[in-house]
Amino acid sequence: MNRDAEHSCQVVVTDEDIYQAMKEIPGYLDITVGDFREVYQVAFRKALERLREPIPVARVMTRDVVTVSVVAAAVEVAQRMAEQGVSGVPVLDAEGKVAGVISEKDFLVLMGAGRHRSFMEVVARCLGTRGCVAAPMKAKTAAELMSTPALTVDPETSTARVAELFHAHRINRAPVVDASGRLVGIVTRSDLLRATGPSEVAP
Repeated sequence: MNRDAEHSCQVVVTDEDIYQAMKEIPGYLDITVGDFREVYQVAFRKALERLREPIPVARVMTRDVVTVSVVAAAVEVAQRMAEQGVSGVPVLDAEGKVAGVISEKDFLVLMGAGRHRSFMEVVARCLGTRGCVAAPMKAKTAAELMSTPALTVDPETSTARVAELFHAHRINRAPVVDASGRLVGIVTRSDLLRATGPSEVAP
């Protein structure tokens, strides 16, 4: 099966695709079987073109971003992440620029788990020692916990490029910044999955 034939089972032709196709066909349309077939063929081509266009991060990113300050205490960072139900947050400096990123992995590493080990190793260490292994972090700030420099992208970066970066750097999120370095959003693996989900292709 060729590529177009394979897509014909998945591509959803939208009203906008049909409208754009009708605009391209010259003259008055009396909707016969032949006319409809012609409209459909052009609309189908429009749908394929739309799906092949690079999608800028600005269209899929989360704009209401949970952030912390570089001076935030470790307990404040942990509480904010827990309350908001997020596994990572950008860390902003006094000018609102991204100074780094803190993820659950950063906490785990400081609690004694290697980057490729499990949460249960941390539990085992905690149960095998006196006191919690997280206790020494109480005096630390976000600036000491964060991974830096943060890998950031601009709003026009394509989702395909972001997916490549996620794979290459083994990360799950990237802050989106403007030309001045100020945070305008965040893109995650979930955002990328939604970008190619049911709204664009049929189940």
